Amino acid sequence: MSVFVIGGTGFIGHRVVRLLAQRGEMVTCMDINPGAHSFADLGAQVSSVRGDVTQFDDVMAQMTKARPERVINLSYFIGSDHAPHVAMKLNILGMDNCFEAARLLNVKHTMYASSLAVNGKQTHYGNRPVTETDEVHGEYQYAKHKIVNEWQAQDYTEKFGMLITGIRPANVTGPDKVRGSVDHVNIITEPARGNPISFPFKDAMRSPIHVDDIAEVFARVLMSEKPQYRIYNSGGTGISLGEIADIVGGYLPGAGISFDKDTGGKEASGNYLIDNARLVREFGVQYRPYHERVLQIINDVRRDKGLPPLR
Repeated sequence: MSVFVIGGTGFIGHRVVRLLAQRGEMVTCMDINPGAHSFADLGAQVSSVRGDVTQFDDVMAQMTKARPERVINLSYFIGSDHAPHVAMKLNILGMDNCFEAARLLNVKHTMYASSLAVNGKQTHYGNRPVTETDEVHGEYQYAKHKIVNEWQAQDYTEKFGMLITGIRPANVTGPDKVRGSVDHVNIITEPARGNPISFPFKDAMRSPIHVDDIAEVFARVLMSEKPQYRIYNSGGTGISLGEIADIVGGYLPGAGISFDKDTGGKEASGNYLIDNARLVREFGVQYRPYHERVLQIINDVRRDKGLPPLR
């Protein structure tokens, strides 16, 4: 089956491409920087092309050549410090270009990345997991853009009968995560490099999910014939930075992790309790225990430094 991955050399994208290729799919990876990740070892299974998702002609031309049955858009600006015009072009116009090209080419199933950011702060929901049917309260640039993306997908679905599915990833973590929410990453990777690190609040809450897990979610849902819902929460592990520090310290005694204050971060934390029952029931996803993923990230960093793995 032919699959078109926009943003396919990015943090999540290159992992999704590899998963799909390993499962026998023919993948075209379109990225504005196609050289950011090499798929040479996969031979003819994967082709990489340059394309700018903010330019409709680029998207239409490359998608027409590929004639995919499945399309997934993983190209977006994460974070909210971007100039409004620049961020809008990629996050909103780029998404619309993807949907419109998929419509014109009668793509069977189109997918995109939303975010837990649409929910806003956990305090809007109290001490309970947030579901896909809850009202969203996202307040900042990235969150607002993802709210619009979900509405764009619904608008296309209702007006043209398209099959478009979104995933709301939680705080995606991995050794090469460098953009967006990264405190839950740096608290692992910096001690693994032997560097001290400090954070404002010990009780700040996050909901990490390993990048390998979210890549599996995208691949599994994308290849579904007809998902039951238009949006799915990824779920994650609701945990404080202090608790992550304890896990890291268990593997790296003497890890130089410090906090300015023990309390004061929880109330300001984004959504960290997430119900992913839809995803579990329909697609049977299971995630490895979080402490195992922490060890995996530590060992990924150690391998890059030429150090033996911890066991």
